[in-house]
Amino acid sequence: MTKAELRKLYKTKRKSLTLESCDDLSIEISNQLLKLPIWDKSFYHIFLTIEEQKEVNTEFILNILSGKDKNIVVSKSDFKTGLMDHVLLTDATTIKKNSYNIPEPIDGIPIPNSSIEVVFIPLLAFDTFGNRIGYGKGFYDRFLEACNPETIKIGLSFFEAETKISDVYHSDIPLDYCVTPNKIYTF
Repeated sequence: MTKAELRKLYKTKRKSLTLESCDDLSIEISNQLLKLPIWDKSFYHIFLTIEEQKEVNTEFILNILSGKDKNIVVSKSDFKTGLMDHVLLTDATTIKKNSYNIPEPIDGIPIPNSSIEVVFIPLLAFDTFGNRIGYGKGFYDRFLEACNPETIKIGLSFFEAETKISDVYHSDIPLDYCVTPNKIYTF
């Protein structure tokens, strides 16, 4: 299937989930993450959940990162440039939803892409080759391209892998792992 077909299918699948089931599945994903060999790193970039889109609830992962005393990095999207700015999430960080209902930091301590060692990536669907489909704006592809090659890229999905996305672009950056409630995919 194409990206457009899969994007439509998985938006529909997500809509059918209840908020309670999103939380339950998100807890299972968080527990799966504990099995990955990533916990010796210092800087972890994580997306803040868009509840209206029924995304994976990252609050549980945030708790794990805080409990392990890790540096948590969150981003703010610039829809004019298609780029994201990254800041350290602290107790003093003010979070506010933008016009797309994306929770973002108002300000904070800037963190360069080169410091980020692990990135948790939102997605709608992914395939058995580690290709992912987001919302189609390319924010994460541009961000990941600017990171170090050894940055660990982890997709989070309520659903299992598709066999193949038929229209992958050369600029698409594949995942290293994708974690679902029932399985860890390694690419």
